[in-house]
Amino acid sequence: MSRLNIHQEILLVQGTGFANRQFCENKETKAGITGNYLTQHEKLKEACWNGMLKDMMPELFFHFDSDSKMYMWQMREGERLLTMEMSEEPSELDFQASIDPYIVMEIQVMN
Repeated sequence: MSRLNIHQEILLVQGTGFANRQFCENKETKAGITGNYLTQHEKLKEACWNGMLKDMMPELFFHFDSDSKMYMWQMREGERLLTMEMSEEPSELDFQASIDPYIVMEIQVMN
């Protein structure tokens, strides 16, 4: 029996208490800039790309098997929003089932 590929979207809203809290950071970021020069939004993005999402929000990962691995395949930025797509393997986003407000509004305009 084949395994079901779970596709998960996570929305993080900027300006909230969660988004503004302190994150452990590497000494250097991908761009080679020390963390002291990054905005809070950039620190949150960097923490998510560095795999800290599971540590920041473990409740999102409780329903997965211990042997399954969720990978972040894409991060989209809105004006005050970060949307992350996670799954075990790359898959296409089902636009009809998306929780991203920018995608939902686009679908509403097309209808």
